[in-house]
Amino acid sequence: MLTTTKIACVGATPIQAKHRLSCHCGSVVLELDLPDGIVDPRRCDCSICRRKGAIVGSVALDGITILQGADVLKMYQFNTKTAKHYFCSQCGIYTHHQRRSSPHLYGYNIGCLEGVNPYDLGPVKTNDGVNHPSDRNA
Repeated sequence: MLTTTKIACVGATPIQAKHRLSCHCGSVVLELDLPDGIVDPRRCDCSICRRKGAIVGSVALDGITILQGADVLKMYQFNTKTAKHYFCSQCGIYTHHQRRSSPHLYGYNIGCLEGVNPYDLGPVKTNDGVNHPSDRNA
């Protein structure tokens, strides 16, 4: 049986049902629909995730609203070009990505949530991105 981790508070910061996320320089600001808080935070060890080192959560595609900075968001794709990784072109911070394993979801950088220190989460599971099912030959 799979269990779901739902986090309603990180350190002293309660996770709001509508929570803002921003890059380092503040050029990009997003609003996320997080009615259940942060659900299943994780790391990934694929080639891009292990380099950026972010802890991510997921939200439905319609659960992100760009409030500011659409003009400075840049997208990076590689390999199968399924995932779309977004970052601020001013400060370089990764904010979110359309997931490869679940393209109906965005992954978002928990460290960009307003008021949240991702180190307050404690141990976080790591998904096996090196052996991704989409990379296996049928």
